[in-house]
Amino acid sequence: MTKIADRKAQHVDIVLNKDIDFKNKKTGFNDIDFLYYALPEMNFNEVSLKTSFLKHSFQAPLLISSMTGGYAEGEKINQELAIAAEAEGIPMGFGSMRPMLKHSELAKTFMVRKHAPKAVLYGNFGAAQLLEYTPKQVCDAVEKIEANGCFIHINALQETVQPEGDRNWVGVLKAISKLCDYAKFPIIAKEVGAGINGFVARELQEAGVSAVDVAGAGGTSWTAIEIYRKGAKEGNLFWDFGVPTLTALQQCSASTSLPLIASGGLRNGLDCAKAIRFGASLCGVAKPFIQAQNKGGVKAIREEIQSFKKGLQIAMFLTRSKNLTQLKKAKMLENG
Repeated sequence: MTKIADRKAQHVDIVLNKDIDFKNKKTGFNDIDFLYYALPEMNFNEVSLKTSFLKHSFQAPLLISSMTGGYAEGEKINQELAIAAEAEGIPMGFGSMRPMLKHSELAKTFMVRKHAPKAVLYGNFGAAQLLEYTPKQVCDAVEKIEANGCFIHINALQETVQPEGDRNWVGVLKAISKLCDYAKFPIIAKEVGAGINGFVARELQEAGVSAVDVAGAGGTSWTAIEIYRKGAKEGNLFWDFGVPTLTALQQCSASTSLPLIASGGLRNGLDCAKAIRFGASLCGVAKPFIQAQNKGGVKAIREEIQSFKKGLQIAMFLTRSKNLTQLKKAKMLENG
């Protein structure tokens, strides 16, 4: 196994077997509440979760967030996630595709199109790695796996505490802009769990990205993952560092006109409902889905997705929201 592949395997193992959630900092969603309508005056079965995002239509505003790939076991995980995504009518993102550029034999861990011919799939590259690879190399890789677009993950905190991480970030924003100019498919900027603030979101919009995934603090701490993996010395100091998901969502919504994805600690359909209310177009979920895959494959993933859908539908029903457009205007408790 290559060093990169070994690192990817370690990341998944730690997510599945260690407590890597933020210790004290929370997403912010538990601090707000919808105004409950005891008389919904609608038929629950008519509540619609259907939505569109970047010219694609989905059965629900959910995204299987970027998780893995680039090592042997990642192939099966990605296949099962993609199959579940297609069956449930939601999109899916891959983990970092950097390994396949360094080791061409690892490309197969991302090539799941034959298992999910109609699914909307998003590739993924690290922002700092855009200083190493040309826009053509990135786009060729995305096209090779037949993805519909590409996430660019911005993970300065993780790279800084990772012993072998990339610490030169001079020119990264310009590199993102060059990629956006070159690519014929959507480029989506995302954090990995420490949040994107409004200032950075505005810079990303000016750089030409099609959407932003705020990926805020409050869920999985990648600093914690690096502590478990390599004992990062300064890691404990930054375990809880970042912008909470709700705050990041509010800031980005106020600062840009871009479609937003809310991720970072969303653990149920009610969290998703609140995220949509405060500006999200999609809700990205990772840890609950990879835990489900580990326990029971495609069937368990689908059951977890359906649980998120049902929770979201109930929240909409109890706020008199027949569709997502109405949910975005749902009333909140004044003390929420």
